[in-house]
Order: sequence, then C-alpha cells, then structure tokens
Amino acid sequence: MKAKINLITIWTDEIEEMKKFYRDVLGFEVINDLGEYVEFSNEGVRFAICKRSVMYDFSDEYKVKSAGQAFELAFPCDSVEDVDISYKKLIDKGAKEVQEPKNMPWSQRTALFADPDGNIHEIFAEI
Repeated sequence: MKAKINLITIWTDEIEEMKKFYRDVLGFEVINDLGEYVEFSNEGVRFAICKRSVMYDFSDEYKVKSAGQAFELAFPCDSVEDVDISYKKLIDKGAKEVQEPKNMPWSQRTALFADPDGNIHEIFAEI
C-alpha cells in the first residue's frame, strides 16, 4: 500500500439532495452518475458520493448511521476577500450556515458551512 489518498467518498442516504448540493452549490461537474454513485471532476484526489445501501451486502457496518462530524473538506479561496464573497454565495445557494468568516490564529481567514447531511466544510485563505 502507498500512503496516498486516491478517492474520497461521502456516504449518504440522500443521494439526489447531496448530488444537487455538490453540483449546484459547490460547482463540481458530474463526470459519472450511476444513480447510487456519483463521481465529480476534481483535480488531484477523486471525489464521489455514494448511497450507503450500495455497500449493505459487503458489511453491516454501512448500516450503522453516522453521528457527529467525522471529516471536513477544506476549499481554498484566492484571497481573504474571496472567503467573504464565496461564503455569502454558498449560503445564498443553499449551504447551511455554520460560522461566518473570521480570522483565525493560524493565519487564515476561514468560514464554515454544512452540506444537506450536516457534514461541516471550510473555505479559507491565507492572511
């Protein structure tokens, strides 16, 4: 095994709602839509969402509902001003507001929003 991530998949029970969010709100282009599995165009690591039930025959662990924040995706912005502008656009398009943009002690301006399943993600720029 190589210590290298090739694919990130978000498991969901609401595939259509999540597909619309990642396509229409975040702007990812769908490159493969198999109904219960959707892969998006992304530079570097492959990115997909998949209906949790697809894996039920492989392991009962996929039947266990997740609780709480298990991961975060972080999206870079071009500038501090871009963080503020992008956050407003995301909220206007339907992202759930979590934390408005603010300067953080690690020299970044960040803002937090959530997808339809409640996964919290970040946008950021270096200060």
